[in-house]
Amino acid sequence: NANKSNEKNNIQVAVRCRPIPLPDRGSNLNVEIINDRQELRLHLNDKSTKIYTFDRIFTPETNQLNIYKSMVIPMIEEVLEGYNCTLFAYGQTGTGKTHTMIGQRDDQAFLSWEDDPKAGIIPRALGQLFDRLEAMDGDYTMRISYLELYNEDIYDLLCLGNIESQKKLRIFEDSSKKGKVVVHGAEEVLIRCKNEAFDVLNRGAARRQIAETELNASSSRSHTLLTISMEMKDKGFSTAEFAKEETMKIGKLNLIDLAGSENISRSGASERRAREAGNINQSLLTLGRVINALVDGKSHIPYRESKLTRLLQDSLGGQTKTSIIATISLQSRDLEETVSTLEYARRAKKITNKPEVNQR
Repeated sequence: NANKSNEKNNIQVAVRCRPIPLPDRGSNLNVEIINDRQELRLHLNDKSTKIYTFDRIFTPETNQLNIYKSMVIPMIEEVLEGYNCTLFAYGQTGTGKTHTMIGQRDDQAFLSWEDDPKAGIIPRALGQLFDRLEAMDGDYTMRISYLELYNEDIYDLLCLGNIESQKKLRIFEDSSKKGKVVVHGAEEVLIRCKNEAFDVLNRGAARRQIAETELNASSSRSHTLLTISMEMKDKGFSTAEFAKEETMKIGKLNLIDLAGSENISRSGASERRAREAGNINQSLLTLGRVINALVDGKSHIPYRESKLTRLLQDSLGGQTKTSIIATISLQSRDLEETVSTLEYARRAKKITNKPEVNQR
């Protein structure tokens, strides 16, 4: 793995086009998707066309399972090899980030991750990881933490007690590991079976801050970060020289559902909602500045300007394998936000990380 560890990896970027809601409200953008080239052409008018190329482009018809197979199954294998991996969804409010990341878990919880048509990436990843770990020859432990970043404060979605009494958590930099950020006091729940994992996910998702705006009936008002940490012990090999050689691999999967960027005048946000939107937009602007600084090779990267970018520090320019799903609307009224998301995704694709295996 030594050679593999020293390779630089570009961030993988996919675009998911949200299906046009029914009844259709207004005209649609003139978009052409050329699948064999993973190319998206946005025809602005007769004379102007913007062309974007990404690692994957998912049309409105692409279902949840196909997105998962394409984006996450390779990542699951890397986590089991001992890498840290991150996937996050980014885009305008109402374009399907939470649908992509969490989806709707079917009431028939016995459905497997492959058979539940509405399940998003997070429940599928939990289900598949358990299937893979159970099939491996060796001991393992799995822990889950679930954090919410709301109005630039960090809360623990798995903390017991009512949400109003929750303490704000603090971020520290781990002095022993340069650039590694630790959230002090975050609960890490030990998971022993698949159903426990789904219970933890449901418990955390139910506490998340959401509200209705004119752009989205259940708009996420916060960023959430679910981390699945695994320690896997290989039974190893036994020879006269190495009687009890054991390898411990530590893999981490961060699954992040960012709150949507929002045009406050169009979403009808006022007072508390406007403050939330302002904080959301501010953290996303800082994320954009971090991406630009990394792409431009600047010596100073402004991670510290937002708690979101501090939490994502190792995923952007660090030692993590990172993928982004950018969600867009194909309605003409959303043209400005769609172009903004595509430009952001195009820049992010140029970032290189240097993943390393966690092994001892």
